Amino acid sequence: QVQLQESGPGLVKPSQTLSLTCAVSGGSITTDYYYWSWIRQPPGKGLEWMGAIGYNGVTYYSRSLKSRTSISRDTSKNQFTLQLTSVTPEDTAVYYCASRGGRDIAFTPDEYNYWGQGTQVTVSS
Repeated sequence: QVQLQESGPGLVKPSQTLSLTCAVSGGSITTDYYYWSWIRQPPGKGLEWMGAIGYNGVTYYSRSLKSRTSISRDTSKNQFTLQLTSVTPEDTAVYYCASRGGRDIAFTPDEYNYWGQGTQVTVSS
C-alpha cells in the first residue's frame, strides 16, 4: 500500500516561493508507470491538478501554473518536491500529493488512487 506524506511550511509570504515535499513509503517513485502529482484545493473551491513527475522523471504541468511551478524528485530519499514561485494570497490552499498507476499521465484529481492527508498553506504577510 503506497503511503504519501506532505511536509513544508504552513505560512508563506506573498512573492516568495512555496516549497513542499512528499515522502513516499510502501512503493518506489521509480516503479514503472506510476505518476506522482501535486493537487490543491483553495478554500471553497474544487480540487486543482497542478503537475506531476512520472516514474521516468518526466514532468507535466498544468497550463495555468506552468510558468510558476517546478516538480523534482530525489530517488535516494523516495520523495518528490513542489516549488511554486511568486505566490499570492490566491495560492492559499490545502496541498495534496497523490499517485496513480497507469499507462498514461492523468490530469484530473479523481483519477488518482493514493493521497496524502494534505497540508494547509496560507499565503499572507
